[in-house]
Amino acid sequence: MNLDLDGRRVLITGGSKGIGLACAKAFRAEGALVAIASRSDANLAAARAVLGEAITVAADFADAAAARAAVDRVEAALGPIDILVTSAGAARRTPPDELTPEAWRAAMDAKYFTSINAIDPVVKLMAARGRGVIVNIIGNGGKVASPIHLPGGAANAALMLATAGLANAYAPKGVRIVGINPGLTQTTRVAEGMRAEAAQRGITEAEALQRSIERIPLGRLAEAEEIAAVVVFAASPRASYLTGTIITMDGASSPVVV
Repeated sequence: MNLDLDGRRVLITGGSKGIGLACAKAFRAEGALVAIASRSDANLAAARAVLGEAITVAADFADAAAARAAVDRVEAALGPIDILVTSAGAARRTPPDELTPEAWRAAMDAKYFTSINAIDPVVKLMAARGRGVIVNIIGNGGKVASPIHLPGGAANAALMLATAGLANAYAPKGVRIVGINPGLTQTTRVAEGMRAEAAQRGITEAEALQRSIERIPLGRLAEAEEIAAVVVFAASPRASYLTGTIITMDGASSPVVV
């Protein structure tokens, strides 16, 4: 299927590894012009080795001013951003008895504000132009509470609401906004989660992973490329009536109607 993405300008935050990097590859394969952002120069260098020609920007999107400056740099280099994919940030897994108010705040900074700080300037630029798509990669922890992921889940839930609300507000101005909720996905972030799960339950990381897989009806973790395929479709003109919704990709682990 031709997704009509040739020449579209795409910014992916958190694009140097994991789902973000898989999205960058998928957009490139469709002929899009891609810029990726990350806090880490080393991760950006590794991503350039994989992607080849791509604009890279080092910025911490938890800082609103740094995020705005990164958006400005991308538009100066690439032109007006047609598609924004937010994939930056992940909250630290913390057992409930170790939680503090600071941990809750850190989770919001790590996940919610890394997205909001990118969305805020970009959605306004898109609205002024009368076109644009934003796809937020959020996480199923915002729907299903996990004892070791409560602050991160709360940040995800807040981002889900922001996604739906902003989609409603900006639809009349030609901007679509969609959320993707991956379940457990084969990335380096899974290893961190398994360590926290193992510590919480007093088991090994391998046992924690096996138990997690057993709870997934499809019987395996998602691949980053599978998430990216849905992101690219959602951002394409083929999905032109898709907005204000959250797409769950958890292998049927949460069999609920929402």
